[in-house]
Amino acid sequence: MTVLAHEKQIFEVQQTLERLKEQNKGNSLWSNDEMHKMEKKLEQLKKSVYSQLKPWERVAICRHLQRPHTIDYIQNICDEFVELFGDRTFADDRAIIGGLAKIGGQKFVIIGQEKGKDTEDRIQRNFGMPHPEGYRKAIRLMRLAEKFQLPVVTLLDTPGAYPGLTAEERGQGWAIANNLWEMARIQVPIIVILIGEGCSGGALGIGVGDTIGMLQHAYYSVISPEGCASILWKDPAKNATAASALKMHAEDLIKLGIIDRIIPEPLGGAHLDPSVAFANVKTFILEASEALSCISSDALLENRYQKFRKMGKYSSHDETTIGSCATQ
Repeated sequence: MTVLAHEKQIFEVQQTLERLKEQNKGNSLWSNDEMHKMEKKLEQLKKSVYSQLKPWERVAICRHLQRPHTIDYIQNICDEFVELFGDRTFADDRAIIGGLAKIGGQKFVIIGQEKGKDTEDRIQRNFGMPHPEGYRKAIRLMRLAEKFQLPVVTLLDTPGAYPGLTAEERGQGWAIANNLWEMARIQVPIIVILIGEGCSGGALGIGVGDTIGMLQHAYYSVISPEGCASILWKDPAKNATAASALKMHAEDLIKLGIIDRIIPEPLGGAHLDPSVAFANVKTFILEASEALSCISSDALLENRYQKFRKMGKYSSHDETTIGSCATQ
């Protein structure tokens, strides 16, 4: 297990407690009451540390190497899954995985961005950065869902769409824009879940939906903290400042109406107890599907349109106010 900076004290106490328990098996140096008190102190330390996490520390949790990825959710929440491949135009993009699934006895089409597990797998999946063919595959599967009247589930976890020359040559910007246009018109429920990083158009390319859920320590932003720091301050040391300023975590986004629900994670993050995250995501999918199933397709599209039209805020000033500000 990779230990994050804010977790070091917790893991040191935890290892000490485990050693004491092991020593106590052969020779009872510590009473049960004393061991119970130490366990209680460990729980209090966890609650104290994890209740005071800074935005940059939550980004580290979101990027943890052992954090569950799309393929983990598919394997653990789906009763059945049949993967479908290719965009029928160029190739199969392994950064996006999708297919037909059955969750809690209900049929869905599930699509997600996959970063990969080990080095070889990450290279094959391009570290979760899709090419245009990945977005074309995703929209092909959504049209298939529409044809057979199946709700769609999308799992967002990407540092961004691939920015390389090959992707640009094959129309990266067009592919993402086309997905936004098409997803606004898909006449079946679309349930979106942010399970990790949700960066820029790379995430939004499969992120237009009727209900948007977000895991507690995921983040959703127009740009990564590193990208923001390099543009605004030309200083990578400002990553933590950027993470705080971007207001990209679930508590901020639900206030702004960007997401609809925060999905709880186990104490400290999904990597510490993935089974809890799997159960919570499955519950969210089934509840959202039930709520959306009784809405007509016309109302569904109108609600989806209005949902995204209302995102963002602006203020206006009349000429008198602007002139007085300029004079001052």
